[in-house]
Amino acid sequence: MRLATWNVNSLRSRIDRVEAFLERHDVDVLALQETKAKVDQLPLMGLQARGYEVAAAGTSQWNGVAIISRVGLEDVQVGFEGMPGYGDPVAPEARAIGATCGGVRVWSLYVPNGRKPDDPHYVYKLDWLARLREAALEWRDGDTALVGDWNIAPLDEDVFDIKQFARSTHVTPPERAAFQRFIDDGYVDVVRPHTPGPEVYTYWDYFRQRFERNRGLRIDFVLGSPSLAKRVTHAFIDREERAGTGASDHAPVVVDLD
Repeated sequence: MRLATWNVNSLRSRIDRVEAFLERHDVDVLALQETKAKVDQLPLMGLQARGYEVAAAGTSQWNGVAIISRVGLEDVQVGFEGMPGYGDPVAPEARAIGATCGGVRVWSLYVPNGRKPDDPHYVYKLDWLARLREAALEWRDGDTALVGDWNIAPLDEDVFDIKQFARSTHVTPPERAAFQRFIDDGYVDVVRPHTPGPEVYTYWDYFRQRFERNRGLRIDFVLGSPSLAKRVTHAFIDREERAGTGASDHAPVVVDLD
């Protein structure tokens, strides 16, 4: 089975790219983040015509997650138990959706950005990750994949210039510690062994020719439960999908399971 994750930065704007990506790489399951639309606004007919089922969550032009599968889509769950909300009034955001696809429990996750270390959104981010960890402890005994945009660069080599991020989110000790707790719990970054750094990234800002200069961040991950990690035979980052007119600022991450 081939599983992929991609922060698509608007599914409506990039549906042609998504359909082409699925065909080009023969993908069975694709988890999307930042779909940026209500569910009834998503252009799904082409995907369905290709034999894919779609489960999605979205409430506005912000956030939004989806799972696209041609190997089954069962037990769909929007949000995880204990998932915190944000805003005034506080409300859950469309940042997590889970489904069982071909026997694998897939969670498409769009972790809050955090904005700045002194911003309330940063506190929300850490709380969101802590609640996700609590839920994920209950999922690790099965074949589970926690995939998506984590908005964390766990290692210095995951940032093109760590000095430029000294006072920024994504690299602060609390964020990195939150990510590491999933690893300590037994989840495995199944992509890193197949795409070792340095200078291997999944995100490049649109500005200042960051992609052309390879000034990126590695913030999109597939964390597999112990049993799932043993099934991984190959993984890669489709860097070329970031190139060209109309590309998302993230590249897809692809994992093959035996």
